Amino acid sequence: MADKKAYLKVDGIEETIELPVVSGTMGPDVVDIRGLTSKGLFTYDPGFMSTASCDSQITFIDGDKGMLLHRGYPIEQLAEHSDYMELCYLLMYGELPSTEEKDHFERTVKKHTMVHEQLSFFYRGFRRDAHPMAIMCGVVGALSAFYHDSLDINDSQHREIAAFRLISKMPTLAAMCYKYSTGQPFMFPRNDLSYAENFLYMMFGTPCEDYKPNPIVAKAMDRIFLLHADHEQNASTSTVRLAGSSGANPFACVASGIAALWGPAHGGANEAVLTMLEQIGDEARIPEFIERAKDKDDPFRLMGFGHRVYKNFDPRAKVMKQTCDEVLAELGMDNDPLLPIAKRLEQIALEDPYFVERKLYPNVDFYSGIILKAIGIPTNMFTVIFALSRTIGWIAHWHEHHSSPIARIGRPRQLYLGATKRDYPVKK
Repeated sequence: MADKKAYLKVDGIEETIELPVVSGTMGPDVVDIRGLTSKGLFTYDPGFMSTASCDSQITFIDGDKGMLLHRGYPIEQLAEHSDYMELCYLLMYGELPSTEEKDHFERTVKKHTMVHEQLSFFYRGFRRDAHPMAIMCGVVGALSAFYHDSLDINDSQHREIAAFRLISKMPTLAAMCYKYSTGQPFMFPRNDLSYAENFLYMMFGTPCEDYKPNPIVAKAMDRIFLLHADHEQNASTSTVRLAGSSGANPFACVASGIAALWGPAHGGANEAVLTMLEQIGDEARIPEFIERAKDKDDPFRLMGFGHRVYKNFDPRAKVMKQTCDEVLAELGMDNDPLLPIAKRLEQIALEDPYFVERKLYPNVDFYSGIILKAIGIPTNMFTVIFALSRTIGWIAHWHEHHSSPIARIGRPRQLYLGATKRDYPVKK
């Protein structure tokens, strides 16, 4: 805690309230307002845009500088030199693993990739055309009914076991969602494949023929996982931490994160990009939609451009653009009718003064949506893959919350604007 104080003088209160100022290792100082409650005051901050709900050592974002750090490491360096499994270790344990530690970590993940056979019957309770995110909410929450041998949240070993089970089983559950919608049989995971390769195998493999994941596509899939692994105190992560603060089991907490992620303003953004491209439909119609996007009175918005957090270029987008180009070149997607539209929109966003001045650059959702479509993943599965990727971030924050000596149940306050106390009208 820095030797700094903030002072608050409020109309109607004679005294000046002294508030300590807390400094983190990076980022803005934070005014500790916990003492306001004893004075009969709360703060008013819709959306918690100016409120730090916790302290954390996992991820740091500086939106003005376009900076994203995981445990201090820039996302660009991790994307170039690391992989998703190593990042999972880093987020869970705080440091990069040695070769032996990483090998042990990967072996442990592979040992838990299978799910209880009875869990497959849960899928039959859903319609075949159910949205995969609806299914994921249900089956992930149901995991606590199968793996209730290690749900003591106060036991660090139990928390670690739950973390491994979630990281391991999410690709299997996600692929099962896809297989169920297509009527194809579920594919058992293969422990001889990497994390990304195994997911692609369970998605696109069938018992009829041998499926070998394309290494370029597998690398792209791993990067998508890595770039979406964590993003500080966003809506879904805050939801997981809030649910966890009540003592709920980790599977229920992650299911709550999946529900929050489902929203188009959060995890559904890359799905919205493809919907937008299909809505435009033809390269000749791009000027019409650009003008609509510039019209503040028109409800149409270009999806995949700009970011609520980053006031500069999204650092993940630079890596994802490179990956997008690699995948499209490898798969020869020149005939895809949506690709020219996407490329033209990208060019306009990088050159048009309207977008440049407002820093509405293509973001990670723009490129990841194009990559996933090129790979052959249906649009309604995009958010499921986001949830799969983000599971490690959720579980790392959940574990951090329960490791904190000052952790307590979340209880946001409100500014009440309803009716004052009144008597019930008794009929005579």
